[in-house]
Amino acid sequence: MDDHLIGWLTGLDEDRLARVLANRPDAIAAPWPRRLDALAQRLTDTFAVMEVMRGLPLPPLELLQACLVIGGRPTEDELARFLGVSASTVIPWLDRLYDHAVAWPGRDGRISVAEAVARWWTAPCGLGEPLSAYLDSWKLSTDALRRMCRVLDLSPHGGRRQVVARITALLGDCERLGSLLDDAPDGTLGMLDDFAWDGPVRSVNGNRFITPGTPEKWALDHGLLFRTQWDLAEMPREVALALRGPDYRGPFTPYPPDLATAEADADAVEHAMCLAAPHVLDRATALLENVDKTPLPLLKNGGVGVREIKRLARETGCAEDETRLLLEVCAVARLIAISEEAGGLTPAGRYDAWRLEEAPMRLRVLLAAWWRMERSSLRLVDGRHPAALGDDPAGETIARIRWALFAALAEIPEGRAFATLPELVQRVHWRAPLLDRELLDGCAAAVLEEARLLGLAACDALTGLGRALAPLAVAAGDESRECAPEVEHDPALAKATTHAMASARRTALFGADLTAVVTGPPSVELAALLDRAADRESQGSASVWRFGPASVRRALDGGETAETLIADLSEAGALPQPLTYLIRDVARRHGEVTVSSVGCIVQGSDPTLLAEIAAHRKLAKLGLRLLAPTVLAGAAPAAVTLAALREAGYAPVPVDDTGEITIRREPPGGRLILLPGGRVAELEHPGPPLEPPPDPREHARRLLVSGGPVAAAAQPRQTWAVIGRMATRLPAAQQSLLGFVVDREVRAMITLADGVTATVSHGELRSGVLDAWCEEAGDYLEFPLNEISSVTADC
Repeated sequence: MDDHLIGWLTGLDEDRLARVLANRPDAIAAPWPRRLDALAQRLTDTFAVMEVMRGLPLPPLELLQACLVIGGRPTEDELARFLGVSASTVIPWLDRLYDHAVAWPGRDGRISVAEAVARWWTAPCGLGEPLSAYLDSWKLSTDALRRMCRVLDLSPHGGRRQVVARITALLGDCERLGSLLDDAPDGTLGMLDDFAWDGPVRSVNGNRFITPGTPEKWALDHGLLFRTQWDLAEMPREVALALRGPDYRGPFTPYPPDLATAEADADAVEHAMCLAAPHVLDRATALLENVDKTPLPLLKNGGVGVREIKRLARETGCAEDETRLLLEVCAVARLIAISEEAGGLTPAGRYDAWRLEEAPMRLRVLLAAWWRMERSSLRLVDGRHPAALGDDPAGETIARIRWALFAALAEIPEGRAFATLPELVQRVHWRAPLLDRELLDGCAAAVLEEARLLGLAACDALTGLGRALAPLAVAAGDESRECAPEVEHDPALAKATTHAMASARRTALFGADLTAVVTGPPSVELAALLDRAADRESQGSASVWRFGPASVRRALDGGETAETLIADLSEAGALPQPLTYLIRDVARRHGEVTVSSVGCIVQGSDPTLLAEIAAHRKLAKLGLRLLAPTVLAGAAPAAVTLAALREAGYAPVPVDDTGEITIRREPPGGRLILLPGGRVAELEHPGPPLEPPPDPREHARRLLVSGGPVAAAAQPRQTWAVIGRMATRLPAAQQSLLGFVVDREVRAMITLADGVTATVSHGELRSGVLDAWCEEAGDYLEFPLNEISSVTADC
């Protein structure tokens, strides 16, 4: 535990401590710490510190590097001198580090850095380990140190610590090191410069380190290089700094790189959003319905092949890029999943409930899935798209790149757009320098194109949807989550999606030429209705559908009747007489012939019609025979017979073994809704409201009132004695387990004498009670020790 950190936390006022906790929500996640020493332990957790560093821009990370290079606990002035700037330039960025508890100032004005920073950052400013790490190593004996002193013309007398100090003073002094290099073999200075500027670890020829007279052997004998492996050598930090010279200054970029902007028509940006949002929901619905009818096969090595992508694009009317993107988004949203029985991708359990939600909610589910998706659907790898839904080794880094890009775009004022992509990438790198730069360069254009397809970006600027999504990086979670309710139910995003979907057209212009024109993005419900009864001819700013006998018959085959179809279409617009005549004419003939799957029997009420069918030349391949005036028997399967009769201009319908027509339409208005494939779903009731995030100010107030860790730490722990004396209902083994709950924060299930059970952890003993975190209550509760009748381990 860092005493400097505890001392700094103790001296903070409520406002400053609340600011630290707001920036470090991991530190107050349940079960929240009760004292400042427990808070300090959380703040310095290795992985938590790394997570914070990944979210910091370049200047505070450069300050951390400088602190590590200088060593010890530098002051603000020492940092400013090393970086070659004024202290006033350094202080605002130091405050950023303090507010994230990655570094903190002491009462003496010196700055401490979390130990985890040095663990993650092993070569700050391209410099290696301190010289003492090599000289104090067990691999270097005292005799070897004395020999090095003689080579350096230093006194070999004294203890090991004294010898190390003499060598460090010499090799870390620019002038003395320069004098030493005057006697070095030719080529030594160039080799050492390579290590100093492009090191600290470099591949070497191990033979040269054992050959007398070589620069490598000379540098090894004089302590300028240390060989860690046969073919690897390292240069100590002090030697590299001395070689870089007294004028060397650490990198520091307090201001972001320039990002040129151009004027963007705000109305055009919002118009593009209002076109894209309904379109993407419409196409996602079409894709899911297609997968519902035909399971999507996977490649042997995983993923969906190009041939299936092309087929899906052709059958759903999507572009291939759009199909690839929506397929992966739907998979992350858990709307489709692999079915062993079907041998491919089929709709998942969430799909039925999703399709019954309001359109804005459905759109938010898709956007939340893309926001946490750990792949870029449109990124090219070696010049081509990888298999859709395949594994991507970049993983979560791509999601972080997406969040960083949106954060940079959100800084651009509304009405402006970025001028060039390279400048935008440079700004993103300044904001998130720990992201892989090569991957960022390769992903940026693809991520922006995906955002454009989803209605989140247009005209090189964020739309209202994109600006609402940009602040939700912390709430996104990872791809393994089935859903992200913090994103899907975010108030700002909900308002933006409602606005984006409000412009969707719910009416159409029906023409006497049997066409329906929608001047704008059609709503999902209108598009689904027209897709059922007509063939889509074009889509874009205006979409056109054309009605025909085949398309109307398709709607009737799907369960519509003439009256219900006319009624549904009439709600979307005034129907011309030719269209109503077409629907009624097709409906009049629909079902006049039935087809049974038992030996393919064709039945009809009109003997003349059946005789005509039996004599039809084009139907000769069906092998139809007249069994009775109203019954035909065919050799072909029922499905083939149905298709052939329809192709010949008839309108048959299939019947089951009892003679009942198998097509049914569920009456509207019921709670249960019949879905394709025989599934029945009920619209989910809205779940309980999301729990609000921890309030940093409330926790800051509570921690300051608790009085700090001194009193608790000063008392010697007598856990086992207290439990043995007070928890008399427990056997010895269970008393030991209860002691682990207190001393080692073990999680256990306890049962009280009245039968009440609780899952507890992070316990403390106080006045004969166990004060522990109760998972069921979501708070710390007190349990009398003499009432605990059972303790079992809870994994």
